[in-house]
Parts: sequence; C-alpha cells; structure tokens
Amino acid sequence: MKKIDSFSIFLVFLVTSHFTFAQFVQELAFSDKTHDFGTINEVDGPVEYEFIFTNTGTNNINVINVNASCGCTTPGWTREEVPPGGTGYIKAKYDPQNRPGPFSKSLTVTTNGTTERYVLYIKGIVTPRPRTIEDDFPTLMGGIRVKNRGFNLGKVLNNAPVTKEFEIYNASENPIRFLDSTQAPAYITVQVLPITLEPKTKGNIIITYDTGARNDYGFMSDNIVLFTDEAESSRKSFSVYANIEEYFPPMTPEELAQAPKLTFKTHLHDFGRIKQGDVVSTIFLFTNIGKSELNIRKTKATCGCTVSKPEKSTLSPGESSKLTVTFNSSGRRGSQQKSVTIFSNDPLAPTQRITIKAFIEEK
Repeated sequence: MKKIDSFSIFLVFLVTSHFTFAQFVQELAFSDKTHDFGTINEVDGPVEYEFIFTNTGTNNINVINVNASCGCTTPGWTREEVPPGGTGYIKAKYDPQNRPGPFSKSLTVTTNGTTERYVLYIKGIVTPRPRTIEDDFPTLMGGIRVKNRGFNLGKVLNNAPVTKEFEIYNASENPIRFLDSTQAPAYITVQVLPITLEPKTKGNIIITYDTGARNDYGFMSDNIVLFTDEAESSRKSFSVYANIEEYFPPMTPEELAQAPKLTFKTHLHDFGRIKQGDVVSTIFLFTNIGKSELNIRKTKATCGCTVSKPEKSTLSPGESSKLTVTFNSSGRRGSQQKSVTIFSNDPLAPTQRITIKAFIEEK
C-alpha cells in the first residue's frame, strides 16, 4: 500500500511539474527567417528589413538580446513585453560601404521565455560604387596623385637590374613638367614618362634598380626625390623598397646533389621570462650537410636590439659552426619575438630564418 501511495505522489508531482513548465514555455513564430535584399548598390547606403514575430506562448515575452554575426549588421528589436498573441519585430540593418559582392549574415535572438535561440538570416549582393581617381590614386602630392609614397619592387634577384613602372595622375588643371634634377642613389635610375603630364591624364614613374651595384641582401629601403615645375609642392619624396635575394642559374639534379646545404639544429629559442634591461644570448648551431663549400653571405636582424655574429662564414662539407644571437631587452616589455635572416649560397634554401622569443617583466 505504501508503494502505491509513493508512486501516486510521484506521478502527481511529474504531471504538475510538466504542466507548470508548459505554462512558462514561450515561443516566437516568425513570418520568415531569411530575407534576400537582392542586388543593392553600395552608393545607396544602408538597407533595412524587419522580421515580424508572434508570441505563440502563454506568457508575456521579452526579447533580451539580438547578436549580429558582424558589425556591418546593426540589429534593433521590440523593447516592450509582447503578450500572448501579440507581435513584435527584429530589425536588421546592413551597411554595404566598402563591402562589394555577395553577403550572408545572421542575427541570433535570445528571449526570457526559453533557452532556445532563434537565428535569422539576411543576404544579398552589393554592386560596388564606381571607382574614382581618388580611390585609385589616394595620395596627393601637389598637383600629382599617386597610389602611395612607396614604390615596392618586391622580390628581386642580384644577377641583373630590375625595372618596374608605377602610375601617376595629374589631378590639377595645368600641365606639370618633371625636371631633370632627380635625387637618387647611384644604383637607382628614375624616369618619368611623359615628362610633361597634361591635366587629368596618367603617366608613369619608371624605377630601374641595379641589384648588383647595390651589392647587398635582404629588405632594402631607399629614398628618391623628384622635382616638378609647380610653384608649390614641387619637391616629391618617395621610398623605394626591394627584397634582394641571390640568383642561382638552373641546375641539374646531379649539380644540386653536389651543392652546399645549410641546416640548423633548431630555428627557435625561447628565453622565457627575463627582467627589463637584461641582455641575454643564445647560440644556434648550423652545419653544411652538402657536398661543396658553404658560404654565409650575410645575417640580418629584424631590429637593432638583436645582434647576430657567425663564428665562421665559410664551411667545408660536414663542418659545423655557431651563430650567436644577443637580445637587449632595455626599453621593452611584454611578449617579444625577433628574427635573424641568414643568406647563403645554398641554392635550395638561400634564405633561412631563426627566431628568438622572450617575455619581459618590468623591474
């Protein structure tokens, strides 16, 4: 008899709990959960759409939050309580500025009635606004517009001069003539065509970089100055960037098998936690595992705080050497990562990099 009473009490509790839970379950029914804006124009600015929902539950409901999948979608929603049978809205606003092409974004809706989250979607295609001269040549230097103040030649090899053209635009109402008094290092030649640039027309600055005369390796930065006949802002200063690597002629598999080969025992050293102002050093061991003489052309650190010095620059086959890297933590704090680039005559890996790390604590 006691077992039956206990079971009856449990059954009544279970039914009552289920009934009580059901009373508090609240639901949103959306008229649609996906909206396609179709094709929109970037120049027309933001577009909006309201998702309408109905409270199909038995209690008042509040929309607590709407989380958009990106900052370009700005949500808004009904802030008041929505009674059973009542309606509300979730607003999606999409800003197409600088976002050409297809898009698909989501909004996640959270309410106070249930742990369920409702996900809404918007999509469409943005037609980009027509590009202007200001877009293509954003930097103004007197009456001349350029894409930027630096001419990047990229990766260049040291076997022959490299030439590259960079567009310019005369944004003024008058012809602009480039003078012959260009300032540049001896290994950089500059030519402007046409010499006289008519109003609202394009021209080219032609940079020829003699890598052999530069006689160096790695990332290089040089300055050049051009002059025009303008009354104001006639002096125009630019940077020229190049990353110089060694040229190796085509080699047969047999020739490559006889070539030098540089290998490091490890490419990373972590100093761990050090105090600000500490000067720490480590040694990287490297070996020539090739079959001919290895020559270390140059070592180059990412900043002046890191100094590298190879014990030997020329290694016979099978010979090893050491590269000491010293790091000065003065004036630095927190996580630090620096690298040293090694240039050699290894034809398969002429440029290699080793890295040091440290966490600098203030004294």
